[in-house]
Amino acid sequence: MHKSLIAAAIAATLTLSACSSTTPTQDTDLVMVQAQNPFLQASTLQYQAPDFTKIKDEHFQPALTLGMQAQYQQILDIANNPQAPTFTNTIVAMEKSGELLTRTSKVFYNLAGTDSNPTLRKIQSEMAPKMAAHSDNINLNPALFKRIETLYNQRADLGLSAEETRLVEVYYKRFVRAGAKLTEAEKQKIRVLNEEQSTLTNEFAQRLMRLTKEIAIVVDSKEQLAGLSESAINAAAADAAANGHAGKYQLNITNTTRQPVLTQLENRELRQQIWQASAERGLKGANETASLVARLAQLRAERAELLGYKNWAEYRLEPQMAKTPEAVYKMFGSMVPAVVKNTEKEAADIQAMINKTGGDFELAPWDWAYYAELVRQEKYDLDESAITPYFEFDRVLEDGVFFTLKELYGVTLKPRPDLPVYHEDVKAYEMFDEDGSSMAIFYADYFSREGKRGGAWMSSFVAQSELLHNKPVVINVMNIKKAPAGEPTFVSYDEVTTMFHEMGHGTHGMFSKAVYPTLSGTSVSRDFVEFPSTFEEDWAAHPKVLANYAKHYETDEPIPQELLSKLLKSRSFNQGFDTLEYMSAALLDLEWHTLQAGSPLQDVASFEAAALKKHGVDLPAVPPRYKSTYFAHAFPGGYSASYYAYMWSEILAADAFAYVQTQGGLNREIGMKFRKTIREVGNTVPPMEAYKAFRGQEPTTEALLERRGLN
Repeated sequence: MHKSLIAAAIAATLTLSACSSTTPTQDTDLVMVQAQNPFLQASTLQYQAPDFTKIKDEHFQPALTLGMQAQYQQILDIANNPQAPTFTNTIVAMEKSGELLTRTSKVFYNLAGTDSNPTLRKIQSEMAPKMAAHSDNINLNPALFKRIETLYNQRADLGLSAEETRLVEVYYKRFVRAGAKLTEAEKQKIRVLNEEQSTLTNEFAQRLMRLTKEIAIVVDSKEQLAGLSESAINAAAADAAANGHAGKYQLNITNTTRQPVLTQLENRELRQQIWQASAERGLKGANETASLVARLAQLRAERAELLGYKNWAEYRLEPQMAKTPEAVYKMFGSMVPAVVKNTEKEAADIQAMINKTGGDFELAPWDWAYYAELVRQEKYDLDESAITPYFEFDRVLEDGVFFTLKELYGVTLKPRPDLPVYHEDVKAYEMFDEDGSSMAIFYADYFSREGKRGGAWMSSFVAQSELLHNKPVVINVMNIKKAPAGEPTFVSYDEVTTMFHEMGHGTHGMFSKAVYPTLSGTSVSRDFVEFPSTFEEDWAAHPKVLANYAKHYETDEPIPQELLSKLLKSRSFNQGFDTLEYMSAALLDLEWHTLQAGSPLQDVASFEAAALKKHGVDLPAVPPRYKSTYFAHAFPGGYSASYYAYMWSEILAADAFAYVQTQGGLNREIGMKFRKTIREVGNTVPPMEAYKAFRGQEPTTEALLERRGLN
């Protein structure tokens, strides 16, 4: 960004400050930031990787403010350009705008999710409505939209490349969907709704993070933890001590209804306490989120109506592969009978195990995981403790995930300990192509800690763009429980597949070869973005891959074939439960977002019960994977009316993986085809065209049913 533009932004900010209640101290800070803020210039580290040795919390808010000012001035220059609109002076100019804002916000929002603190949360709350207003100032600018619309109408006669045409179409649709064609009065209503939604989604995320700490279960005695491994007990003791409960044990609650610890805990009363802490969070108290859920559903319905849609789901799905809520309901509806039948059979087997082992009670949600594990052990003669030593974290990452990338795509990742990181648990790597050329920087942030939101995800500090000469700087985040110092960290097989999954997202960003940042990497529809990552999961079970990473952490002996066979066969176990809890959450998401404008505020518990009953998925022992009050995907996250996308994408992934096996399986030729036709193209071509370029035809559902053991 030119210094003159930064100076203009500072001057504009100071002018605004002089007309408001902003204190002189804040004015002084903005002046000082010109010389001291590391965000005002691109990082000098490789590929503009953030220099965390220089970045401080106090740098974010001034840089975000200046970034918005600077970009808005650029947008005004584009909109008010007296020359006739061209692809270069309008679309390309917009692609180049906002350098300072993008650079700062990429770091800020990543840290707000992975290494948050009260200062960052305060900044996030203050900036959320301002960022929403900034987006509206761009998307609702009539002069700017007129230029975009002119180019859109003339696109066939402008001599544009396929990617350039795609970019014009994406911009036009984005602006129309943001409200560019509304009247001025309607635009003002949209602004008000957007500001409130931004404020509430931010508040939801922050309350959810506070809730996670608030509902942790503290246990007085080690005897209550019977069934847990010694390593897990030691970790619970360390967590308790770190939170002021020395001599006790703390069990943290993850952001799903089902809690991993319930698989091992023998104490039924404690299991119930843990499950209720998870499932009932957010319903009441200072950090309740139920009221936010109800209001967000209302806001989205109102916004959809203003934009000419029946409901928020119809609005959200129009540009997706699914196109309509009806298509998604049809997909799930066709599967519900078989899934429920499978789940009821699983429930019967579990009840039989309860009875067999002396339990005098009816199966409850907090019993499912524990007794399902006993059924699995009996059915497959599988001892989970015998498997654990073969899945040591570092080996899974380096000899499993990284090994697969090399075998399929010809790339290697090498540690970069010289690059600064934002937390001691984070590691930096550099990705190299087969010819030795450098491709990207990758950050691995896999361990849970206070200040990190729940779940697993991929993001970027720098998005790939040939136009901007940007190489990708990508991050994968998970919440694996780290072992106490001096002990190896082991991961479950579910965590193994999640590591592969997130690297699927990571390589979608790191392999990208788009010219324009708007179309690069994972900037694709929600129901396509999970396809490359889900596809990557299945390589975790490939014999050659397993043989490379599933080795005993002490002896280096490979996992015995008999034990491995039992593990892989057992993967089809409990798929009724897994599928039903996911489908229930996805259907709940759609029900919230098919409410029409004018609907009253809903009682969350009553609404959930009615929605699940409506679709025939109301099995008491199998609640949704996420209930509304902690449904981070659907409310504060970007998956509103889109949680179905995981299943939709899995259809693509299963079909593609089955096809790959007919092409020789794990080999460079098919891997490079997938890399070039799917991962490198980003959103430069429509998703189904990209899929057919790889597969040769549209997908079918047969492979999905086989993948889940439901056929």
